[in-house]
Amino acid sequence: MKSLQDAVGNLKGVGPKRVADLATLGIDTVEDLLTYYPSRYDDVTPVDLATVKDRQKVTVQGIVVSEPLLTRFGYRRSRLAFRIQVGQQVVLVTFFNQPYLEKKVKLNQPATVMGKWDAQRQQVTANKLVTASDQAKAGAGAIYPVNKHLRQATLKGLIKQAFDDYQNVIPTLLPKPLRDHYRLLDRRTMIHDLHFPKNATVAQAARRTAAYEEFFLFQLRLQAIRQANRHADGNRILYHNDELKEFIAGIGFELTDAQKRVVNEICRNLREPYQMNRLLQGDVGSGKTIVAAIAIYATITAGYQAALMAPTEILAAQHAEKLAKVFAGTHVHVGLLTGSLTAKQHRELGKAIKSGDVNLVIGTHALIQDDVDYANLGLVITDEQHRFGVNQRQRLREKGDQPDVLAMTATPIPRTLAITAYGEMDVSVIDELPAGRKPIETRWLTVSQQNQALHFLRDQLAAGAQAYVVSPLIEESEALDVQNATDLYNELAEYFGPRYRVGLLHGRLSGEEKDDVMHRFQDGQIQVLVSTTVVEVGVDNPNATVMMIYNADRFGLAQLHQLRGRVGRGDRQSYCLLLADPKTDEGKERMKTMVATNDGFVVAQKDMELRGAGDVLGNKQSGVPDFKVGDPVSDLKMLQVAREDAANLLKTPHWDEQDENQPLVLYLHRHQLETHFD
Repeated sequence: MKSLQDAVGNLKGVGPKRVADLATLGIDTVEDLLTYYPSRYDDVTPVDLATVKDRQKVTVQGIVVSEPLLTRFGYRRSRLAFRIQVGQQVVLVTFFNQPYLEKKVKLNQPATVMGKWDAQRQQVTANKLVTASDQAKAGAGAIYPVNKHLRQATLKGLIKQAFDDYQNVIPTLLPKPLRDHYRLLDRRTMIHDLHFPKNATVAQAARRTAAYEEFFLFQLRLQAIRQANRHADGNRILYHNDELKEFIAGIGFELTDAQKRVVNEICRNLREPYQMNRLLQGDVGSGKTIVAAIAIYATITAGYQAALMAPTEILAAQHAEKLAKVFAGTHVHVGLLTGSLTAKQHRELGKAIKSGDVNLVIGTHALIQDDVDYANLGLVITDEQHRFGVNQRQRLREKGDQPDVLAMTATPIPRTLAITAYGEMDVSVIDELPAGRKPIETRWLTVSQQNQALHFLRDQLAAGAQAYVVSPLIEESEALDVQNATDLYNELAEYFGPRYRVGLLHGRLSGEEKDDVMHRFQDGQIQVLVSTTVVEVGVDNPNATVMMIYNADRFGLAQLHQLRGRVGRGDRQSYCLLLADPKTDEGKERMKTMVATNDGFVVAQKDMELRGAGDVLGNKQSGVPDFKVGDPVSDLKMLQVAREDAANLLKTPHWDEQDENQPLVLYLHRHQLETHFD
């Protein structure tokens, strides 16, 4: 029996090479092929030029009234020009570098062209001559994202074949009440109308259904995880309250109100009989680490182990060093588990973890390797949450007997999107900075003002401060006209030497070399650290007061904000200098945003508007996939509605026993979720 889960190799004429080619587009099954939707449409329906705006893309149909004139200039460059009469208008049509079309254009014959309309000159700069067969084929205007392995025509033919062969086994996943309520299409019609629409209106209706379906299915998976975790028997971590209060009192500073609120939320979760699954958001420098330390200490007083997973060895090592100081003199024993340990070190630490002698394990992805066993894992913390996907979060859970999970991120995400994106998690926000923190002063300078910036930097160094200077690339690149870290290091070493020492840090250094440079910077032996974005996370030096970023317009807003957060960690006023000559409006907007605000949530909102949610959340690595149709930014309301609908469905008694919902139940099981339904 046919199924959408059939491999694409089942289609006629699809051999091993074509299977491999399709795999490069992420297409392995018939369903993958049928849901590989067009990125846009070239509407072949002719338009009335009286209604068209200047520079708009149009399809124009008329009678050829002048002989086509082909002019060649330069290597493989040509211009084909002719005039067509459209109603009472005569329009000039120009094709560039398509000389073979000359034979297809006949005087006094009809011609239909697609291109850009120039209202002032009354002409079309065309890119396609539309044939009669194009206009006869439904959906001929669908344009797909392809690569060097597959041509548009080949992909279209395979999609047409798949639809013809499998249309009768396409199940509708959305429940009928939702389809009726929102006037959505059944899935077979939706897929047909996305690939082969009669017109733009039909295509738009299909895209609306597809966007909602994507959001609903994604939210259903997240809500199912959430419900399963709520039903799962968790550990009641009955920590010693007096001991915890004593630990907090000995920290040496007063927690902010936001930190106290978040600590209370976490501690309440620890005592509850089901798993905690909480996302902790806090801007750079808001004090997430001490909140994590309190949760760790509470867990260990109850006799459990805790694990903290960071995305890089640098960050893991920094956490281990910082937390070892925080827990000095307590019964917390810290172990650092990373990929750079020798086999013997890994083996010995593994034994100590398994026996429970090490009760706080800090590391990278090494923490979730198969050969790492825990004695009694009660709490798992992930740092820089946006770098870990849903599956990795699930794997962490499996390392213990239903451990509580706290995920931290210093990448602020607008609250509405955070709640929606991480639908299976509760969300806590530290929305204030510790007392005494001075806002970082951010300035945008043009590249021609570099000397002014360097003079300012020299004054800061003379006052005893240190500085970061960040460059986008390690070595010379012909493709990008950007200052590279190696050249910049040589330039600044000459400029500041011999009075001030300049260091160089980049991703191609070995772990030992990076550690050596960072320690010398933190000890004050290096005054200026030239670096790539390696310093985005994992370097903490309270004496550094200047962050100077070359070609700042090459970075996204979130990354600029993370880099800026490396300074402003001490008592002195800190500065962020952005050197940039942005060529685009978006680049200028990013610079203005950085100067206008220090609030990471404002920055994140702007970043989301400019780049989209996928990039803000880390794209493929994040909990939010790169949706094929829906846009979590412009369609945020739809995403939130889909979240409510998914949650309501899962609360409906026996929904999974109804015949019409069986395709949905199968969908969830196919995604390997161990869910429990009401």
